Amino acid sequence: MNAETVGGVSATASPVANSSGSVTNQAIQVLQGPYITNTYGNGIQCQGATMNVTPYVTGAVSQQHPYEPYYMDPVYDLSDANDDGIIDNPGNILYHIPTRTGQKNNTNIAVGFSATWSRPLDKKLQDQCKEAAQANINLMNQANANKRLDFEIARLKNCGELMKAGIRFAPGTQYAKICADVQVAGVNFMVPHNHEIPKIEKKTVEIDLTPVDKNNDNVPTGDASSLGTFTIGTPPD
Repeated sequence: MNAETVGGVSATASPVANSSGSVTNQAIQVLQGPYITNTYGNGIQCQGATMNVTPYVTGAVSQQHPYEPYYMDPVYDLSDANDDGIIDNPGNILYHIPTRTGQKNNTNIAVGFSATWSRPLDKKLQDQCKEAAQANINLMNQANANKRLDFEIARLKNCGELMKAGIRFAPGTQYAKICADVQVAGVNFMVPHNHEIPKIEKKTVEIDLTPVDKNNDNVPTGDASSLGTFTIGTPPD
């Protein structure tokens, strides 16, 4: 008697193995671009070192549907009671065994960055290009300063001529400030100057206090010399 036929129940092992897997390949491509070019006018263009930093976030999720964590594995009746080599009840299921499927979801997230740095090899030419760019900038600044000076001189001239003619913007209006800082001698300001104040000389005055006859008010009591001599101010030469 064999162990697998004890009690008329088959005890034959029927192992089942399932496996599944997936592979996801992800790559980050870095494209090297041209050098950064700065233009300064007059045909001056300089290239400098270039650094590219590219952050990235990648992710992948894989799922299987429908999701079945277990499946019922049937156990068949393999009994052969008469030992004739033929199963007595072919296809007869005795019971089911719950078996794990190994099915699961896969999630993958990757975070990072890629960077490249490049620079021209001829440093001498780069320095010369920078010097030419700086000279061109200085030239443009000087041209701008000259135009500013021309504008200020024209404003000064026009405002001065209008002030002499008695024409001006009303104070406090929008355009009054255009000529607010313009000064015209003798019109809206006086040139600083000095005046000499003549000295005053003190003189002694003698007055005749002899009583006058009341009965004759017109009788002279003296001559002009009794009045003395006095001067107010400095007599002209």
